[in-house]
Amino acid sequence: MEKILVIDDEKPTLKMFRLTLMAYGYEVLTAENGQEGLDAFERERPRIVLTDIKMPGMNGIEVLRRIKQIDPTAEVIVITGHGDMDLAIQALNLDATDFINKPIQRHLLEQALKSAQERCRMAVEHVREFEIQQMENAVVITVRGSITAGHESQFQSCYCEALSLNKRRIVLHFLESSAVNGAGIAILTQLLMESQKLGIDVVGVGLSDNLKKVFEIVGLGKLVPMVGSIEEALS
Repeated sequence: MEKILVIDDEKPTLKMFRLTLMAYGYEVLTAENGQEGLDAFERERPRIVLTDIKMPGMNGIEVLRRIKQIDPTAEVIVITGHGDMDLAIQALNLDATDFINKPIQRHLLEQALKSAQERCRMAVEHVREFEIQQMENAVVITVRGSITAGHESQFQSCYCEALSLNKRRIVLHFLESSAVNGAGIAILTQLLMESQKLGIDVVGVGLSDNLKKVFEIVGLGKLVPMVGSIEEALS
């Protein structure tokens, strides 16, 4: 049974997560504050952590930062209040897997957990994070991993190869395991603006609802409009 750690200072929230995650088949570890959570993480080393952002004492941002220092491969999902997009973006910049808002919606929790599980699988199996597929009038770049500073060279290499094929359109196909942080947004912005200068149309598909919000806030939504399916992206 896989372990998962939940850190939250509200006991009713911990109880809700315990019952829900046990039903999903996890062995659930809980902590009522940031330091207790870090101690549990160092002791048990779960692959997935959920942490509230706003807690007395050590907040969730610091918990995330310190967990990533201990184990950069840990998948950390942060729990935010509705409208706390600045904190959510800050968490993504620290390589959080995803964020979910309170009150927790089960389908969004399931999506975040599925993404974390897939990223864990990719790390174990050394799956390629970016791949290109040449179509008749387009090039599809499949994004399975993270567009971050640490993956900049890999993504740029893949994107430049797509540009060199001289197709009229590039499709960015984001899978559930994909993630983009602040550095990734800067990388994408640069490459998308270069595509515009070359007259190449770029569309996206599959981006999570959370990342769509982030893209709209930072202005990427204008550079890479999202469509509903890969078929629509290729039409």
